[in-house]
Amino acid sequence: MLKIGDIEMKNQVVLAPMAGVCNPAFRLIAKEFGTGLVCAEMVSDKAILNGNKRTHEMLFVDEREKPLSLQIFGGDRESLVAAAKVVDQDTNADIIDINMGCPAPKINKSDAGAKWLLDPNKINEMVAAVVANVSKPVTVKMRIGWDSDHIFVVDNVKAVADAGGKAVSVHGRTRQQLYTGQADWSYIKQAKEAVSIPVIGNGDVITPEDAKRMLDTTGCDGVMIGRGALGNPWMLYRTIEYLKTGQLLSEPTAEEKIRIAILHMDRLIDLKGQHVAVREMRKHLSWYLKGIKGSAKIKDSIMEEVKRDEMVQILHNFLEGLPVGELSSPGNEIEEAEQVCSI
Repeated sequence: MLKIGDIEMKNQVVLAPMAGVCNPAFRLIAKEFGTGLVCAEMVSDKAILNGNKRTHEMLFVDEREKPLSLQIFGGDRESLVAAAKVVDQDTNADIIDINMGCPAPKINKSDAGAKWLLDPNKINEMVAAVVANVSKPVTVKMRIGWDSDHIFVVDNVKAVADAGGKAVSVHGRTRQQLYTGQADWSYIKQAKEAVSIPVIGNGDVITPEDAKRMLDTTGCDGVMIGRGALGNPWMLYRTIEYLKTGQLLSEPTAEEKIRIAILHMDRLIDLKGQHVAVREMRKHLSWYLKGIKGSAKIKDSIMEEVKRDEMVQILHNFLEGLPVGELSSPGNEIEEAEQVCSI
């Protein structure tokens, strides 16, 4: 099983820290579907130190989600360490993760996220500073490099390990690739061979078979699933079962998808209120409905709806019009999710 510091997961499957997605509403569903470790969406060090209401909400951890990793980012050592201390002392997160992979220009311009990939010495310095000031395990999530000419993944994972990091997650794309092209798992293999700490592989894991192939070909200790789980937490459960038993469970029915989508929405309403949550659920519902025959005809209605009960009625009316036992066909959930930051 995957073990980070003294924290042992019940399996090798990890939910990626997707911005705008991995709040407690979705994380709890992922945990209920059996996920070994769930990761919260990244939070700015300066936002943590400013202590505004939205940031406070992003630091909330439901006990049912544990073990959980809370991800922070920043380019200044002093503020990053101070924010890490807040997470360490004032939250019940189990792991502190440092973002070294977000490709967003506004993040990189502040000398944070993927910008670190160009300087192994800075990685070592920053991670060591955080490790020295917290008691919780510190991990890092990175990409393989900045671009095809600057792939320093081996030096970078060594810098993390030498600084006292307890694990590293490696996304097999460069910053320049964003979410295009193909993840190169060979670099994940190189990272695993370079360090003794756990390495978690990430990138292009869309099916349970992908997860097994990644583990088998790279030797990594865990597999991180991001966009493949959008509107599809069954991917997490099916992967866990496939890795454990070799059995490939069936895809969920349309009724199952909509039932979980409504549960997701209701939990999001509890967190953020109806006004914000229903609007935020529109993107999630498009992912939940993807692959269900005829779902395109209700897309416009969903994208305009602002009230919970009316949204539920739209979904129930759609279900009633489907043949009994209609199965959702396996879609490519990654297709409409290119803008979700899963680092």
